[in-house]
Amino acid sequence: MARIGQGKATGIKETTATGGRRSVTIIDIAEVAGVSKSTVSLVLKASPLVKSETRERVQRVMEEMGYVYNRGAASLRKSSSSVIGMVINDLANPFFAELAIGIEQALQHSGYIPYLAHTAESVARQAEVVRSMREHGAAGIILCPALGTDAADLADLSVPGLPIVLAIRRIAGARLSSVTSDSVGGARRATQHLIGLGHRRIAFIGGAEAMVVRQGRFTGYQEALQAAGLPLDPSLTMESMPTKDGGFQSMLTLLDRSDALNPLTAAVCFNDVVAIGAMLAVTRRGLQVGRDISLVGFDDTAEAQHVSPPLTSIAVDPAGLGKAAAGMLLRHIADTAPKFENYVGEARLVIRDSCRPPLRKDAIA
Repeated sequence: MARIGQGKATGIKETTATGGRRSVTIIDIAEVAGVSKSTVSLVLKASPLVKSETRERVQRVMEEMGYVYNRGAASLRKSSSSVIGMVINDLANPFFAELAIGIEQALQHSGYIPYLAHTAESVARQAEVVRSMREHGAAGIILCPALGTDAADLADLSVPGLPIVLAIRRIAGARLSSVTSDSVGGARRATQHLIGLGHRRIAFIGGAEAMVVRQGRFTGYQEALQAAGLPLDPSLTMESMPTKDGGFQSMLTLLDRSDALNPLTAAVCFNDVVAIGAMLAVTRRGLQVGRDISLVGFDDTAEAQHVSPPLTSIAVDPAGLGKAAAGMLLRHIADTAPKFENYVGEARLVIRDSCRPPLRKDAIA
């Protein structure tokens, strides 16, 4: 039997009726590498069942013989594609871009190719792209639900044999696995940090009340105030879209209504994007973040450490959450009867220069 480096003696150069060289097949690869056709197939699928030395030998033979794996034809044979759908709700938010990078990194050696779609927070667009992915035989979908998505919407999207994993936003009543961050614990730590610095007039900015993530973060904020014996002041709570403009407008409103004798000195923001918008509003009013107003964001995106001053934030590792979602989906694809999983990622406080003790001593009393 021929071995590596002996390809010229195998007869692979056989020509077709039109005079062209015929394509190398996995049978040819198996013969030269000294393995079975099934082993070559497992190598192509990146199966962990193949020993590393065997995989390397087969891959060397493929390279020497110029073998090209036709994934499209393979997909037709198994009646499904090697595509995994990533349906992202807001790619303008760097958090979701980092999440998508984590998903892609986790899929690099899985044999699956990620296919990205952006819904721009539209439930109708979400239904459209999921339907398209189903029609193209996607093996599974990681879905970041658009604002307004409910359990009925998800039931309409789900079909037998198509695993769906929810990322970041868990939907009440949905019978789907999910990957989220510790919203309650993270917001509690953020608020406790500000209280520990001496702040007593602490706002909560951003997010819509109907958002499950916002509900969790607001709960953590409330718990920290209650534990410190501080009242919840409704005038310090601002809903908004989770955008820079939402944070900007909310902070302007709070500064306009701030009591000169007992002013606002700090805010916990729904996410980093909202916090950066709030920073711009503080600066617009001639104030200084970290001196006049302390701010804490949520997500700890790459942008948080590069704004001025660098933003204190709750780190949830969006790329790590993306990897966790991809791993969960791959397990569901491999298991014909998967169990529902709920993964909650850690939320750590990362302290930077946007938070300092309040200037007024009477704000600490």
